[in-house]
Amino acid sequence: MTFQQELSSWFSTSAPVGVQVPAIDSKAPETTLSLHSGEPTVIAFLRHCGCPFAEKTFLNLREVAKSHKDIDFVAVSHSSEDATNTWLRSLPQAGSEPSNLRVVIDEKVEIYGAWGLGSSSYTHVLSPWSMYEVWRLGREQGIWNRPTESGSRWQTSGYFAVDADGVVRWGGAGKRADDIPEFEEAVRAVDAVATAQAKL
Repeated sequence: MTFQQELSSWFSTSAPVGVQVPAIDSKAPETTLSLHSGEPTVIAFLRHCGCPFAEKTFLNLREVAKSHKDIDFVAVSHSSEDATNTWLRSLPQAGSEPSNLRVVIDEKVEIYGAWGLGSSSYTHVLSPWSMYEVWRLGREQGIWNRPTESGSRWQTSGYFAVDADGVVRWGGAGKRADDIPEFEEAVRAVDAVATAQAKL
């Protein structure tokens, strides 16, 4: 990782967006992100690899995936494949990902854009609250900034749960850079749909 790579993350462009973030109870966008037919899916669109909030999000996603093997979990990274793999190897308990968790590379941010996730604002990334949360996450959980080899710090994150029929049942765009979702809520959302359908 070079200083130039780190600096470029502040100037890299985010996904161009011409669509809205999918609404709850709407069909999931059709993209190159394949959803396993007949299985509910929980998707996390990460901020850049190296971001402490992206790390905490991925670690949470990994733990929830271990407890719910009947659900497909996907982490989408817009950092390059090499940078993403380097970052994954640097995380605690690297290699412990369950078989129902996969990482998808979207370096051209086409999938992000199709889900309505584009460039964030200055206050989204650098608000006093987000800066405080960086410090708190590091102090309390030992999760600090890691080297950023590629990706944009301005890319908006997002989190969604899609049921077995391809309908969005939970989630939305990250409200701030430090927005870390509760993935058990995503599981409950798709489980509720499956339970209701089973009673019909």
